[in-house]
Parts: sequence; C-alpha cells; structure tokens
Amino acid sequence: MNWGSASEFFAMGGYGLYVWGSFGVTAAALLIEVVLVRRRLVDTRRILRRELTADRDDQH
Repeated sequence: MNWGSASEFFAMGGYGLYVWGSFGVTAAALLIEVVLVRRRLVDTRRILRRELTADRDDQH
C-alpha cells in the first residue's frame, strides 16, 4: 500500500480503528501480563523466604 499522508496511513483505508485498536489491546494485554508475572514472582519469593525462616527457627 502507498499512503499519501500520515492521516491516510493512520486511517488504513477505513480499517484504522480496527487495526490500531487491535495493536492497543495487544500492547495492553502484554503490559498487564508483565505486571502480573512480576507480582507473582515477588509474592513467591516472599512466601519462600517466610518458609525458609520458619524452617530455620524450627531447627534451632
């Protein structure tokens, strides 16, 4: 495709809302996934530290 201007490019031949909306939803989903994975990692590390501390306390 050949676009004559930036507005034609963003309009994508009438499908711009669908195309850019799809990109936006995909970017949001990827961002949310990264945030949730990091949160899960922090929670898992916290739980493991707590268990390790409890095991050390039980041994002494």
